[in-house]
Amino acid sequence: MTIKRMDNILIVVDDLEAVKAFFIALGLRLEGETTVEGPLVGNLIGLKDVRATLAMLRTPDGLGIELDKFHTPDAIRFGPVNAPVNTLGLRRVMFAVDGIDTVVARMLEHGAELIGEMQYENTYNMAYIRGPEGIIVALAEQLPKT
Repeated sequence: MTIKRMDNILIVVDDLEAVKAFFIALGLRLEGETTVEGPLVGNLIGLKDVRATLAMLRTPDGLGIELDKFHTPDAIRFGPVNAPVNTLGLRRVMFAVDGIDTVVARMLEHGAELIGEMQYENTYNMAYIRGPEGIIVALAEQLPKT
C-alpha cells in the first residue's frame, strides 16, 4: 500500500467567511460547504457534541484547503494569532503562482500583510503574506531558465 497523493489540508478558523474570501481571492475555487454534526463525526475526530461548518476549496491542480468553523465545542486558540514563521507546528502553505507581483498586490488589496519577499538565486521570486487569523501563505514564481 502506498500513498497516492495529498488531498487536503485542514485549517480551523473563527471567521469562516473572511478566510474563505481570502483563499478565493488568491485563486482557489469553492468546491462545497456543509455543516456536520453528531456522534459519528465526533467519534472520527475525537470530540463530543461536534457541530462544524466546513468549506472545501481547491487549487487548479486539485489540492484541497478545508476550512472548519467549530460551533461546538468551541475552537481553542493555541498561541498568538500572528505567530512568527519559526513557531512549532504547521506554519504556512505555499502555492506556485504566475505573476507574483500581481498576486501579491491583489492579496494586499484584500487585507493581506506582506511579511517579506526575495529572489532565490536565479530560480524563484518568493513572497510570504499573512492573511486573516494570522494564516501565512507563501507564494513562489519560477523564473525562466537562462
